[in-house]
Amino acid sequence: MKGIQMDSTFIDKIKEITKNKEYKYSIMTMGCQLNENDSEKISGILEEAGYTKTENLEESNIIVFNTCCVRENAEDRLFGKLGEVKKYKEKNGCIIIIGGCMMQEKQMVNKIKESYPFVDIVFGPHTMKNLPKDIYERILENKKIEDILDIDGEILENVPIVREDKIKASVAIMNGCNNFCTYCIVPYVRGRERSRSPIDIYNEVKELAKKGYKEIMLLGQNVNSYLVSERKENKDLEYIVTIENGEKRKVNSFATLLRLINEIEGIERIRFISPHPKDFTDDVIEAIKDCSKVCKFIHLPLQSGSTKVLEKMNRKYTKEQYLELVQKIRKKIPNIEFSTDIIVGFPGETEEDFKDTLDVVNKVKYEQIYMFIYSRRIGTVADKMENQIPEEIKHERFDRLKKIAEEIIEQKNKKYIGTIQNVLVEGKSKTNEKIYTGRTETNKVVNFEGNDGMLGKILPLQIISEHMWYLKGKQIM
Repeated sequence: MKGIQMDSTFIDKIKEITKNKEYKYSIMTMGCQLNENDSEKISGILEEAGYTKTENLEESNIIVFNTCCVRENAEDRLFGKLGEVKKYKEKNGCIIIIGGCMMQEKQMVNKIKESYPFVDIVFGPHTMKNLPKDIYERILENKKIEDILDIDGEILENVPIVREDKIKASVAIMNGCNNFCTYCIVPYVRGRERSRSPIDIYNEVKELAKKGYKEIMLLGQNVNSYLVSERKENKDLEYIVTIENGEKRKVNSFATLLRLINEIEGIERIRFISPHPKDFTDDVIEAIKDCSKVCKFIHLPLQSGSTKVLEKMNRKYTKEQYLELVQKIRKKIPNIEFSTDIIVGFPGETEEDFKDTLDVVNKVKYEQIYMFIYSRRIGTVADKMENQIPEEIKHERFDRLKKIAEEIIEQKNKKYIGTIQNVLVEGKSKTNEKIYTGRTETNKVVNFEGNDGMLGKILPLQIISEHMWYLKGKQIM
């Protein structure tokens, strides 16, 4: 999908207002890595308009909340923070802005208007292109602005972006989702799948490589369906990308995109999140195997190990198909490791269903498990299902899963001891200036004694001990 270009007209107009003034902004991000990527763009827009970032809410002229609506605790965090910033609004008249997925929920926007009338601007994921205009009109006319689109938004390109990390960068390759899992609100707030042009993605990653970035994370609600929806509409659709040496590459799938990015000089690691098991095709497995820069580490969301629950979730695969996929990938890529997402306490989940989940965990032996207690979301199919699980049962099952997961992680960590791991050095400890930290290809955190000259480099380190959530390494002399 061809994106539209960011219009800088209102950015320039705000810049005239902020000229020779020390205007500041702060931003709080709630949610997934796509939200974090959006926040980097919001920061880019504000800094281009003459604002500088501060962590001190009290001195901010603009306070932005970039919200998530996947889990209930995000709402609790937002409302708690709005109570805090009200006093800053009363003190210095700062502009309060709420954006992100939560603002696509009408009941949430209504609650903001009724309970928090001091909020100045609300906007959704589809209307970021209007943010400079909204801010400008708020400054000039002092009016409340609600800027929400109920339809799928266009993909926005050429957005200013401020990345705090100088070693790793996330790159969104698509927006929206077509899967409609019954527990998930994302398709209703982010819209249907829209893939970015591979030319725009290639140019963005190439520019990041020139700036010295070493690791790229490709982002999407369902990354391995990249361009699939477009191909269904037009079987002859092909995207041709001309690479630096003049050769042309046809990019019409996630697998071909991985191969394209793998050729960009300077990038040393490529990761991606989140794929869907039903779309994990053989060409994607082959690309992971063949591409030297693509990490041999896959985040493969399970959600439940019960075929019955998976059907109620509308996940479109069975327990057996998931395990067969893991086995197929391991056969093709013997050194592969996995992480996953699991929801505990989905409506109707029985003890036998939960034991199926534990069975999959014991068979796959994940490197990492992101565990979530099922949270009802208004507007989803699952919210209206019968047999909602009592909270005490959810928490009891969660604790059992956590115990087994930690036992597996501890066992797997011990296998690292004595091995040599290539670690991308990402930063230094905030509490000990001699200790630096990085990650292995399998996303394990490694702490070790180092120096600033190692930042951004991939170093071979010997693992000398394990500490559940990190490994300890030492330089090879």
